[in-house]
Amino acid sequence: MSDNWIVQTLNDALGIWNEKFSEILTLITQSPESFQGGGIWKVVQAINGTLCGIGYALLVLFFVAGVVKTCGSFTEIKKPEHALKLFVRFVLAKAVITYAMDLMLAVLSIVQGIVGSILSSSGLASASAYTLPADMITTIESLGFFESIPLWFVALLGSLMIWVLSIVMILSVYGRFFRIYLYTALAPIPLSSFAGEPTAHIGKTFLKSYAEVCMEGAVIVLACVIFSAFATNMPEADLSVSAVSMVWNYVGQLIFNMLILTGIVKGADRIIKEMMG
Repeated sequence: MSDNWIVQTLNDALGIWNEKFSEILTLITQSPESFQGGGIWKVVQAINGTLCGIGYALLVLFFVAGVVKTCGSFTEIKKPEHALKLFVRFVLAKAVITYAMDLMLAVLSIVQGIVGSILSSSGLASASAYTLPADMITTIESLGFFESIPLWFVALLGSLMIWVLSIVMILSVYGRFFRIYLYTALAPIPLSSFAGEPTAHIGKTFLKSYAEVCMEGAVIVLACVIFSAFATNMPEADLSVSAVSMVWNYVGQLIFNMLILTGIVKGADRIIKEMMG
C-alpha cells in the first residue's frame, strides 16, 4: 500500500467505485424476498393483501360498468355465448387479483433469468477491482513536493467525480428496487380493471410499465458488462508525457467510461420505453 497521498486518494475513490459496482451486481440478481433480510417484502405482502379487498370491490364496479357499456340490452346479456364471455372475463379478472403477487413475481423471475444469462455468458460473475497501474504509482511517488502540487488538484477532482458517479449509479439501482415494491404492493387496484372491457387498457398499461421496470435490470447488467470490458482493456499509462498529463489522461478516460455507465443506469427506464414502444 502506497504512502503517497495522491495515490491513496485515487485508490480510495476507485475502492468506493469497486464497492458500488459489486453492490449493483448483487442487487440486480437479488430477489425482492431476500432484499434487506426480507423485512420490506413482508410489508409489501401485507399491503398487497389489504388492497385485494379494494381490488375485489373495484372488480365488481368495473365489471358492471363494462357490461352496461358493451351490452345494448338485457336480452343481449342472456345470450349464452355473451353470458359465457362475461363470466370467463369476471373469473379471470378475479384470479388475476387473487394471484397478483404470484403474477408480479413470475414476470420478475423471467427478467432475472435474462439477467443471469447475460452474466453467465459474459463471465462477469463478480466485479474486477480497479486500481492505479503500478507504473503510474511509481511515477507519482518519484515526484518532489512542488512537482506533485498539480496532481493534488487532479486527484481531488478525479476522486470527487468518481465518488459522485458511484453514488448516483447505486441510487438509481435502489430506485428500481423500490419501484418494483410499489408496483407489487399496489397491483390489485389497477389489475381489477381487467373485469371490464372498456377499462382493460388500465391493467395492460400497468403490466407493461411493470415489465419495463423489471427489464431495466437487464439493461443495467449489460451496461456493466460492457463497462467492465472497457475498463479492463484500457491502454497502459503513457510514461512519455508529464506525470500530470499521464494521470489526467488515464483517470479522465476511466471517468468518461464511468460517466457513460452512470448515464445508462440512470436512463435505463427511458431506454426500455424506447425499445418496447
